[in-house]
Amino acid sequence: MTQDTPATAPTPTLDLGPQARIVARLAEGVSDAHLADATPCPDLAVRNLLGHLAGLAVAFRDAARKDLGPTTDTSPDASVPDIGPGWREELPKALDELADAWRAPEAWTGTTRAGGVDLPGAVAGAVAADELVIHAWDLARATGQEYTPDPAALQVSHGFLAACAEESGGNGGIFGPVVPVPADAPLLDRTVGLSGRDPGWTRPAAARPAR
Repeated sequence: MTQDTPATAPTPTLDLGPQARIVARLAEGVSDAHLADATPCPDLAVRNLLGHLAGLAVAFRDAARKDLGPTTDTSPDASVPDIGPGWREELPKALDELADAWRAPEAWTGTTRAGGVDLPGAVAGAVAADELVIHAWDLARATGQEYTPDPAALQVSHGFLAACAEESGGNGGIFGPVVPVPADAPLLDRTVGLSGRDPGWTRPAAARPAR
């Protein structure tokens, strides 16, 4: 998320619980051997991606609660995230709390803050959905797991990223320049392309298990 995040987005209120549980299941499938592996996120290994997910879960939980402070005021680019020794218990707990916080109708109204950026509540909810959808794809690809996002969260993520791309002319979405994807590609592939990622990204051969 950057200062270029649009002020409006096609953002219905939705339950983030199903997508949060998908992220938690993917994290559960990460072995210690995966932690140093590359991800589709430049300069982030799997352990850093997990650390980012843990941080954003707390930040967007607090954004939903309008509990503004260090967790909501710090830019995600301020430092390279990492996991702590208790991440396997802490990450699913934070994801559950995130989903629960966004079930409150007032989370989607008024103004809040995330990543140091002031946002309408509905837009912050869309960003949270988008972060969960896209980074779940990152984690699945990096660790060789199957991934089917929650359909409602995927629709919100695509709509949000499409609005970002339209506003920037396709040259500077919140994750980076849009990667062209055929119009008849699956919605997940088109959403991943809008996020600045190549839907065809695969793990380096050295990271794949021997057959």
